[in-house]
Amino acid sequence: MAEEASSLVGIIETTVEIKSSPEKLHDMFVGKKHHIPSASPSFVHGYGEARVMKERIESIDPENNRVTYRVLEGDVMNEYKSFVITLQVTPKEGEPGSVVHWHFEYEKINEEVAHPETLLQFAVEVSKELDAHLCSEE
Repeated sequence: MAEEASSLVGIIETTVEIKSSPEKLHDMFVGKKHHIPSASPSFVHGYGEARVMKERIESIDPENNRVTYRVLEGDVMNEYKSFVITLQVTPKEGEPGSVVHWHFEYEKINEEVAHPETLLQFAVEVSKELDAHLCSEE
């Protein structure tokens, strides 16, 4: 039984380079979440099927520009028993800009559920859109 359960548990992660500072993007995801829909139109319009997700912040590490969310309800929870998203933004070495690191830790409800690559790609696209928005404000 332990083997079967472990095949349902997974981690998927990726990074994306942006021009904004780590603090600016981190602040957008922590302090200004209500600005995200207007700053990132793909949140509201036309990214495949609409998805709803309600999450709670589990931890915030402002010094390292890291935040962890636990998904509580919404479409995602129809396919996953648990879903935890960690976002960390670090400065690029030797040049302006940042690297956004997305880390998803999840447990699928069964083997038929796909790994959340589409959600990860969505996170990458939103990072890029928010970056463009933040850069346009400067």
